[in-house]
Parts: sequence; C-alpha cells; structure tokens
Amino acid sequence: MQKLLFRDRDSFRAQALFLGKKINLQRLENYVCLATMPVMVTVGEHGCAVLLGYGAIVLFNLEPAEKVVFLTKLSSQVSDSFAEPETEEVEIHLNVAESERVKEGKIFLHESSIERLQIVADILAKSVVLSHYETSLATVFDQIEPFAASLMSDNRSKRKSRELLRQLGTTLLVQHKIVGRVEIIDKPELLWESPQLENLYLRLEDEYEIRERHNALERKLELISQTAQIVLEFMQHSSSQRVEWYVVILIVVEILLSLYDIMFKS
Repeated sequence: MQKLLFRDRDSFRAQALFLGKKINLQRLENYVCLATMPVMVTVGEHGCAVLLGYGAIVLFNLEPAEKVVFLTKLSSQVSDSFAEPETEEVEIHLNVAESERVKEGKIFLHESSIERLQIVADILAKSVVLSHYETSLATVFDQIEPFAASLMSDNRSKRKSRELLRQLGTTLLVQHKIVGRVEIIDKPELLWESPQLENLYLRLEDEYEIRERHNALERKLELISQTAQIVLEFMQHSSSQRVEWYVVILIVVEILLSLYDIMFKS
C-alpha cells in the first residue's frame, strides 16, 4: 500500500529550485528518508523535499521559515551554487473526482502518495533546469551574433578568439548537463516499479512541454556550436595565412640579401 502524506490537507504548494551544478546526496545527515530514486526526505514539521543529484530540489508543503532553515543546512552540499537560483511554484490539489492533470495552472492529484509526489518533483525539476538554461542560452545566443558578423570585418583579435572558445565550451557543457546528467527526456526509474503512474507522468510532461523545450534548446545549442566553430575556423585560417605571409617575406628578404652579396661583394 502506498504511503500518503499530508492527509489533513486538500491542497499544498510545491516549489522547485535549481540551486547549483550538483548536490552531494551521499552526505545528507539528520533527515528521515522517505524514498529513493529520487531521494525524498522529511523537512520541517509537515513538509518534505525531493533532491536531485544534478542540483535541483522540490519542496512540498513547507513554511517560509522551514524553507530558509533547510536551504541553509543544505547549502554546504551544493557545488557551484547559483547566486540567483531559478525557481518555479505550483499549487497541488487533491481531488479523487478530478482527472490527474494540470488545470488552470494547478496540479490535480488523486492522492498525495510518495510516488505521485516523486513524479511531480521529476517534472518540476526538469522544468526549472530547462528555464535556467533557456535564460542563459538566450544570452549566449545574443553574444554569438557579433562573432558571426566578425566574418565580414578585419577586426578579429585574439581576445575575441578566446571569448569564442569560452562560448563554445559553455554550449558543450550545457549539452553534457541536460543530455548526460539531467536526462531531460528520459522517463524516471520510478515508473519501472510503478507503471500505473506513467499516464500521470506523460500528462505532466506534456503540460510543461518538457520535450518541446528540450528540442528547442538542442536546436539553439547546435546553432551556437556550429556558428562558433565556423568563426573560429575562419580566425585560425586567417592566422595561418598571416604566418604564410611572414614566411614569404622572410624568404624574399633572404633572397635580396643573397643578391646583394652576389652583386656588391663578388
């Protein structure tokens, strides 16, 4: 039988936060573990939290003071934390008569079972990660245009080349993050044990447009990467041409010096 939480509540709030690049789940202490895959622990008097190793957490039914205490304690386990974490909130309603779905910005569930909350947490965590990278890549997308325009000018400095390499590295890291570690479009392992919840997962995935947003992000990443590579190759080609001219000039100078020796010293 599935364990139910918040039995005395008809509704409660959930908040997802993308705290940093990684959360060390192996060193969590003084928490009662409710479940794994993903990890869920009790927080405060009547709340709980789901923690994802890739840096996101989802809080359920927490008071503001309880949230502050929990985040303060957890901060030591977060690697490369963000100054302003991406966040997303939603109200969850428990109603057996309603179908399990998102309606008018609210999530309706039949019951507050641990497994259902884990499914909700999985979707909210992916959504907040996507929001973070959608924002950061929009900035990179704007910055890549001047590099493309530099193909038409002679103002291509080493500093710009290094900046371009940094931008390319950023896009590759994002690709590794969302594809390798977050596994945005992969179904959670929980569904292997609770296949009856797959319909709920698919409805939430569709409502939050997880796959569509992931695909759009992938297209942007590919375009940024291709643009950066083309501009960088052009810069390297131009640099190679300069070296070739230096060699030609040196050869000409050497020939002139030899002619001078022949004509005036023979």
